[in-house]
Amino acid sequence: MLENIKQLSTIEPKFQNIIDEFGLPEIKTRPQGFVALVQLILEQQVSIASAEACFRKIESKIQKVEPLPLLSLSDEELKACGVSRQKINYLKNLAEQIILQTFDPLNLEQLSEKEAFQELVQLKGIGKWTAEVYLMFCLQKKNIFPIGDIAIQRAMTDIFDCKTTDEMLLKANQWEPYRTLASYLLWHYYLGKRNRL
Repeated sequence: MLENIKQLSTIEPKFQNIIDEFGLPEIKTRPQGFVALVQLILEQQVSIASAEACFRKIESKIQKVEPLPLLSLSDEELKACGVSRQKINYLKNLAEQIILQTFDPLNLEQLSEKEAFQELVQLKGIGKWTAEVYLMFCLQKKNIFPIGDIAIQRAMTDIFDCKTTDEMLLKANQWEPYRTLASYLLWHYYLGKRNRL
């Protein structure tokens, strides 16, 4: 990572300013597979703590979060775990696709960033942001820039005075092939400025 940070800071010195002020970001990873996708669906539009509580309740009912056990739960049981009706639909569809072998998350690692992204977004409930976060945290793809993320947008406005997402993307394209690392640094800046590191 340090070599890549050096390269990125040469392209864009403002990233070195972030590191000087807040230190190096802690880059967390997640295991690939069904569990990670379930967690990311639960995390959509709610706090991480709320999503984690839902996940733990599901886990307590079926012990191991896998496609068949999840499908064994009724909609009412999932609703009692705090899962919205829309997300119940997404989770069950994901489980069904894996059981029917029309989707295998473990195959994504062999694909290019673009191909893996396309595989993910064809799933019900997996939008652009969810797919990008999976590519970053689970597959450690190197050139992802989740432009739909509000924290990324705010950091881009603060640091680079970007007014539109088009301006942000144009700027981010200058950081290829290190846009994932740039995204981590922008999140790090956003949290650091709000004393939430």
